[in-house]
Amino acid sequence: MNAAAAAQRLQQAWRAARWRRGLDRAALALPWAAAAAAVLWRASGASLAAAGFAFAAVVAAAWAWRAAAAFDRRWLIRRLDGLRRDMDDSAELLFARSETLNELQRLQRARLQARLAAGAPPDLRPAWSGRGIALSGVAASVAISAVLLWPTSPSARRETALAPAPEVAAAPGQPRLLAQNLHVRAPAYTGLPARDEPSLQGRVAEGSRLDWTLRFAPQPTGAELVFLDGQRLPLQRGEDGDWRAQRPLIRSALYRIVARGAPAAQSQRLHRLDAIPDRPPQLRTIAPDRSLSLVGPDQRSWSLIFDANDDYGLAADASLRVTLAQGSGENIVFRERTLRVPGRGGAAAKRYAHRLDLAALGFARGDDLIVQLSVDDNRRPQAQNVRSASLILRWPADQGSEATGVEGLVKTVMPAYFRSQRQIIIDAEALIAQRRKLEGERFVQRSDAIGVDQRLLRLRYGQFLGEESEGAPPLPTSDAHDDGDAERDGQGRDGHAQAGGEGGVADKPAAPDEDGHDHARPPVPARFGEAGSVLEQFGHTHDIAEAATLLDPKTRALLKSALDEMWQSELHLRQGRPQQALPYAYRALRFIKQVQQASRIYLARVGPELPPIDFTRRLSGERAGLARRDDPLAAATAADPLPAALWQALQPVPGAAAAPVDYAALERWLDAHPERVSDPLAFAAALDAVRQRSDCADCRARLRALLWPVLARPPAAVSRRAAGDAGDRRYFEALQAEAGR
Repeated sequence: MNAAAAAQRLQQAWRAARWRRGLDRAALALPWAAAAAAVLWRASGASLAAAGFAFAAVVAAAWAWRAAAAFDRRWLIRRLDGLRRDMDDSAELLFARSETLNELQRLQRARLQARLAAGAPPDLRPAWSGRGIALSGVAASVAISAVLLWPTSPSARRETALAPAPEVAAAPGQPRLLAQNLHVRAPAYTGLPARDEPSLQGRVAEGSRLDWTLRFAPQPTGAELVFLDGQRLPLQRGEDGDWRAQRPLIRSALYRIVARGAPAAQSQRLHRLDAIPDRPPQLRTIAPDRSLSLVGPDQRSWSLIFDANDDYGLAADASLRVTLAQGSGENIVFRERTLRVPGRGGAAAKRYAHRLDLAALGFARGDDLIVQLSVDDNRRPQAQNVRSASLILRWPADQGSEATGVEGLVKTVMPAYFRSQRQIIIDAEALIAQRRKLEGERFVQRSDAIGVDQRLLRLRYGQFLGEESEGAPPLPTSDAHDDGDAERDGQGRDGHAQAGGEGGVADKPAAPDEDGHDHARPPVPARFGEAGSVLEQFGHTHDIAEAATLLDPKTRALLKSALDEMWQSELHLRQGRPQQALPYAYRALRFIKQVQQASRIYLARVGPELPPIDFTRRLSGERAGLARRDDPLAAATAADPLPAALWQALQPVPGAAAAPVDYAALERWLDAHPERVSDPLAFAAALDAVRQRSDCADCRARLRALLWPVLARPPAAVSRRAAGDAGDRRYFEALQAEAGR
């Protein structure tokens, strides 16, 4: 017991000593890391200063760890022998192996362990370097203050920051811009480095901090930045004679540098700043590959994979909202929870993957599981959020239940919607592609299921031709059909013979009727001599009076052809031959598209509904309220006539003065319709140029060219002739070459 207690106390004292030494060395080094960061900040900006401080901190930590690692076992033995006389200069025996000691050495080690366990725990920590830490902190503080307060020399500023400005003709004594610089500091969350723009214009991130530095000679009495939207930013003159101003850029802008007494050419020059907006994250769903998925056999989990990217960076984690819908009808209960999904990848592109445990969520038959991923970017102060489309995992309820009593058959639930012909083709092609992976029986079953969908779609379109519904079971008490006779004849309830095929049952016309239906006789005797009764008793028609007036004969013929192709497609699908069914399915789709593009339909004739005649006005000569037949036709006005009117006003007329332009109306139109202009800054610059020089033909032509794309297109126009292929172009070029000779 004494040995274990002694070893524990000794280990704690040793660990405390190493921690003391590491913290002592870190306290000596960290102030100088801050001083190095201040130097870098003054020289190159905040981003490089942060990187330099992080590097200096890592170096200080490594130095502190190495100093603490010097307190090894040899140091501990020397420390124990030096601090405690009761160790009898035998502290080395505490760390020796028992098999290497003799009996006397073992007895001595036992005495040392008893002394360590009985007495106070040894304090092996070295003393703090109080004087050294204080001196280091004071010296580093002085160095940081000197770096921050040290003035920047004008020569250094001229060499590193300012660039020569374009030369402008100026009279003696007029202030002229000699040097210029625009320092751009992007928002910290973008991670973009600070940079200089010598031309005072460029594309910068939205929200960037802009610092202007200008030098004039001779010095003006005042200077400012005048923006085209009317805002003014005064320039402040510093001790070194340079003029400075600061402003964050929220949106794109055009501005001028206006100095008092400066030449007009310098004050009229426009500088353009384009603010690049921070786009919201782009989110893409990788798995599952469809919005609605059905639970597979023995499926216990659901894998979700999303890819996201952003221009500046994404948040480390995403939010996954999971909603479980249980019940049916009006008794639906929703349970919602939110999960955090970590992202993997770089700062600007991440992949979010998660696997949902269906049993843990309480997912059961008849339930729907809806998930939606929400991703944020690292924009500050307000992050942009984007959400994925809702993904649904459905566990269908029982499709049927066994009936008891009179029916003794299996009832099936009618599907909620019919599939389209295009979807049937897609399913058939997907089944053909998976043929090698599926067993024979499973392949035939899936082909038969697609054939059932084809049959339902055929019946749906058949209603437009007046065909009766097939497959509708009669009432149990109805004696209109003799089921026993039908079964003996080999026919089903839908009037089709059931032909057994490989893997499925195909509806096929059978005797005795040529149209493939077993028609019931009317239960009530028909009256003798009536044509309708004779037709109902001895004939059969597929037409319904209301449906017969819906489509014109040509459209009915197309729809009949589509039904015939659907029949053949269904026949091969039900027999497990999807490859042979595809040509018929494609032809059915082509006929359906032609039917959908039919230009007219026939409607049932109805009598005209004329207003009643007012006999009190008969022969009275009163014409109030009657339309005048001699009213002239008036030209229609455009919905937005201002651009067209300005475009016509800017049209040059040879020998005539330039027409005036309503600048205020055009500015109001630009503010009201910013979405119709592709480049608002170019439009504003051209408008300002025309306003400054109304007699400038080139300026007016430039503004007129910008107005052309925003003009309303006429409702009818001459279509451009097709350019033709390469052979046509060679022929026309040869004709032109022949004409030029």
